[in-house]
Amino acid sequence: MKKGISVIAVGLLAASLTFSGCAKKPADTGAGKTPAAGGAGNQAAAKFNIGMVTDVGGVNDNSFNQSSWAGLQKLEKDTGAKVKYLQSKSDADYIPNINQLVKSNYNLTWGIGFMMGDAVKTVADQNKDAKLAIIDNVVDAPNVESVTFAENEGSFLVGVVAGSMTKSNKIGFVGGIDIPVIKRFEAGFKAGVAAVNPNAKVTINYTGAFDKPDLGKAAAATIYNDGADIVFHAAGATGNGVFNEAKDRLKTGKKVWVIGVDQDQSLVFGDEVTLTSMVKRVDNAVYKISQDVINGKFTGGKTQVLGLKDDGVGLPDTSKKNVPADVLAKVDDYKQKIIKGDIRVPEK
Repeated sequence: MKKGISVIAVGLLAASLTFSGCAKKPADTGAGKTPAAGGAGNQAAAKFNIGMVTDVGGVNDNSFNQSSWAGLQKLEKDTGAKVKYLQSKSDADYIPNINQLVKSNYNLTWGIGFMMGDAVKTVADQNKDAKLAIIDNVVDAPNVESVTFAENEGSFLVGVVAGSMTKSNKIGFVGGIDIPVIKRFEAGFKAGVAAVNPNAKVTINYTGAFDKPDLGKAAAATIYNDGADIVFHAAGATGNGVFNEAKDRLKTGKKVWVIGVDQDQSLVFGDEVTLTSMVKRVDNAVYKISQDVINGKFTGGKTQVLGLKDDGVGLPDTSKKNVPADVLAKVDDYKQKIIKGDIRVPEK
């Protein structure tokens, strides 16, 4: 497979974390609004239409779909470009939803999530003049720009937190579907735990879904019942159930922790159960490449890989609420070693 590899550095951008209800039709977030003062908005940008198709977790998944949508909402605010989303209820919706945006002559159409790789490839091959992009997968097509993340690097750091703070030496990982991107989360997390606490046991539980909070709750319950006091999830909306289980236990006086994913999930589920989160700056990537389209700098056929050195993954500032300063100092030390290449984090 022929593809170019480039790495982009992206700064931190504000991301909205709450959204109103979803609809199957494209969500119009205020087309025609006046661009924000001081932003890049102009009459040319206002003529651009950027769309995204969610994975089955939906736009309110508190995870990568929602973060992607936050990036597009910020783009609209800053530039005046019109942004919309289509929500997929199942994988059968992927191609029809992508086609709907492409056939409507959108300037860029995003497919959000690894599971959309085949659908993006199919539509891209059938519409060679269209511009598409995908998160968490690599599509070998000259009109598709792919974005992947070094989830293993960020997960190593939250593994350091978990390994340093567990009192029971029992830790859990709840994954969504067993695919390469989630295996990177798992591998990095286990390596981080082992680096600081080789006596800790990490129990792995894959639910097989990104949109089933009940399965996440059941998986977390099993792990907590076995004595774990910290669970890291990489399961999209399924992970909401992990938080629900932790909250239910807190009501009965049983304190356990959850490590969130993709966004700073303490802002959604509260810092009383959220130890920290492995933030993946999907919003930054979606914003940057969408802006490239507006500026005439879109480069199809390439993959952009974002890791610790690019601020593409990492821990949120709110981590200092529940993670002691000495542990955060340890996290930063490992971060610098990874960036320098002194530590190579496994991917599987």
